[in-house]
Amino acid sequence: MNALGKKIRLLRHQKGWSQEDVAKRLDISIPAFSKIETGITDVNLSRLNQISKLFNLTVVQLLSTSDSEEDKEYVNEVNALTQKLQLRDGEVIELQKKVIDLYESRQSAGTRTSSKYSSQVSWLCWPILFNAAPLV
Repeated sequence: MNALGKKIRLLRHQKGWSQEDVAKRLDISIPAFSKIETGITDVNLSRLNQISKLFNLTVVQLLSTSDSEEDKEYVNEVNALTQKLQLRDGEVIELQKKVIDLYESRQSAGTRTSSKYSSQVSWLCWPILFNAAPLV
């Protein structure tokens, strides 16, 4: 299937139309339309014009291999999300460092609580340090 055929098929699916529906609208047989979609038949300019009008596109839009505006939106969204993720990763790393520093300063100061939960608290800190699930 060539790029044009793929695009026509995608447009047809987006409209929820069958090959029969489009063939009727173009006033051609279903096998003839199928051959256009699969790339077996080369499409002439008048047929391109007819297909583009059917999908409310210009011939240039129909022939273009990508919808640049839509692609740009997706790329911008992915880039924005990637930046947010990188910021969050940096924040997590800084918080992990703080937890390590607090844990080490507490250990070196020799301050141990006599609470029955102190060993559980230290075990709960380790997963934070190593990005693991707590062992509780």
